[in-house]
Amino acid sequence: MREPRLGDIIDDFCVKCRRLTNHAIVSLMNGAAAKVRCRTCYSDHDFRNEIAPPTKKELLKQKELYAAVLAGVAPADPVKEELAEPETATGPVKKKKAKG
Repeated sequence: MREPRLGDIIDDFCVKCRRLTNHAIVSLMNGAAAKVRCRTCYSDHDFRNEIAPPTKKELLKQKELYAAVLAGVAPADPVKEELAEPETATGPVKKKKAKG
């Protein structure tokens, strides 16, 4: 198969028409189509490789599954504080050195 060129006609899912239609290649990146223009409604969009975006039902199910996974995760153990020296209102208690 030959490398795609600007203006070539390919099939892709149009987000405006919400169906698989003919598209013209508008821009290329690394030898592959990057942007395409629908030949039915003339809207430009990123090339989607003929894959339709997820439906609202699919997105809702993904959110529910994600929430279920988060609910099952136990919170981390609290960090145990090290025993600190007693402090006064002005700061930590300091030991005085004996002179002598």
